[in-house]
Amino acid sequence: METKNINRITAAFINDKSPVMDLIHDDLVSLGIEVVFRSYNITDGNNQFSTLKSLPTICIIDLDFSNKDIINQLQELKNQHPTLKLIAHSDMDDKKIIKELSELGFSKYVLIGNDMKKVINSILND
Repeated sequence: METKNINRITAAFINDKSPVMDLIHDDLVSLGIEVVFRSYNITDGNNQFSTLKSLPTICIIDLDFSNKDIINQLQELKNQHPTLKLIAHSDMDDKKIIKELSELGFSKYVLIGNDMKKVINSILND
């Protein structure tokens, strides 16, 4: 797979201490992606975004998407940063959740086991 220009990508991670996300993080860093921050919840992530001079290229979010409050928090995040490309990462293959996230403006929904590098490249090439 071609990873053209992937080293110019910056990323933020918001996740609830997932070991899978740790592996994805390490894999992307090894490709040259700069991780600007990692946070364990949306509120902390939103606070960290406000301290940055510029938004990262992408934000990968792995949380319990079945929690209705998470959807509200994600809506607030998207409202505050409408140009931010959001990638949801989950083990839930639930069409209702995927539809809600799509309506919120998420760029992609990635199931565990799918290649995050391909997803990132597809977002950059859209």
